[in-house]
Amino acid sequence: MIANSCEVLFDGITAGYLAYTGDSKIATFEYTEDWRTAGFSLSPRYLPLEKGIFTFPALPWETYRGLPAVFADSLPDDFGNTLIDAWLAREGRDKSQFLAIDRLLYTGSRGMGALEYLPTNNPDTPYSEPLLIAELVSMAQKVLDTRNGLELNDHEESSLSKLLQIGTSAGGARAKAVIAVNQDRTEIRSGQVNAPTGFEHFLLKFDGVEEHKTERQTFGDPKGYGLMEYVYHLMAKQVGINMSHCELLREEGSQRAHFMTKRFDRENNKKFHVLSLCGLAHANFRKAGEYSYEEMLGIAREIGLTNHEQEQIYRRMVFNVIARNHDDHTKNWSFMVNDNYRWTLAPAFDIAWSYRADSEWVASHQLTLAGKRDNFTIDDLLSVATHITSLRPSKAKQIIKETIKTVSCWRELAESEGVPASLRDEIWKTLRLQW
Repeated sequence: MIANSCEVLFDGITAGYLAYTGDSKIATFEYTEDWRTAGFSLSPRYLPLEKGIFTFPALPWETYRGLPAVFADSLPDDFGNTLIDAWLAREGRDKSQFLAIDRLLYTGSRGMGALEYLPTNNPDTPYSEPLLIAELVSMAQKVLDTRNGLELNDHEESSLSKLLQIGTSAGGARAKAVIAVNQDRTEIRSGQVNAPTGFEHFLLKFDGVEEHKTERQTFGDPKGYGLMEYVYHLMAKQVGINMSHCELLREEGSQRAHFMTKRFDRENNKKFHVLSLCGLAHANFRKAGEYSYEEMLGIAREIGLTNHEQEQIYRRMVFNVIARNHDDHTKNWSFMVNDNYRWTLAPAFDIAWSYRADSEWVASHQLTLAGKRDNFTIDDLLSVATHITSLRPSKAKQIIKETIKTVSCWRELAESEGVPASLRDEIWKTLRLQW
């Protein structure tokens, strides 16, 4: 049965309702009167806190699925949808009839950020029991390898159920899981329920889980990418980029090292509202080159980000360019609401080497700067700094200089952390260190 409506909640309070009208697959949203009186705008540019029905039929279907953009942020992304589609196939259900509101209700209270959707249609009862990473890695790989033809024994059915609970709400194309980890890192549980005492919420990226299809972009992370991303996070922090705590989970009896980052949308079991640049600005992340760093800085000023936060955006841009992180699209930038209901810049995430010369996706940067996606000059980088009132040319030059110096240490850092030699060398050849 297709769900025609759902309730949207923040911190247990109903903010409004999403609904389809008639046979339309374009959803409408309306705030409740109580929320308009005492709440805050869930998306300041396109969902002002006022009476009325909001709908956005012109938004690209492939990205927003007929939803107002702030709620499309809660949808499962590529890997999450792969898991749900595998589950639907096993249930004998047509995935084309499992629409966006259905997928929000499947997510329920388990999504990134603070928004929750009721009534949930997820058949699995949330639980918090110890998880075995090797078991989840094996199941994630099996889902990518077989998809609709998934044949499972009883034990594997249990593994799929666990993976569905922890792997469907994490965004992105990579195979990920939302988990809770105890302080001495001896036990991992689902991160989809309140974390038990002594546990912290993390997002884990499975190392060595990938889909191999020659006709499309490789899906997932080849082995060694967890180590690489960990080194990139070390370099980013060295140049003053704000990131959540990150670490490696080395799998016992395996060479896999899974990259983990502490969730910035959780503090103990408190949730924070998070909105991507894709959702905030209606900036379609699937259209490379249609949005720019300069436009993002304009949005930052519009929602009241401080000069320091705008300088953080600049530092990330410089690092992305020099260290070849071409995966800088609009879903990889987020903003969040703090305790005082002020919009702030979320910590950086997905800071990793991302470049492939034959890829339509990461051969060049997703965001433009100075009207370019590649072949930048030092003047191009400095021109973006002029959009930040507090950032003088001398400081911008110093940021660039420090970033080049830090990224120049890639080989030594990568070797010390055990990044495979072939990957170390491949990355080194592509770094933009000469200006």
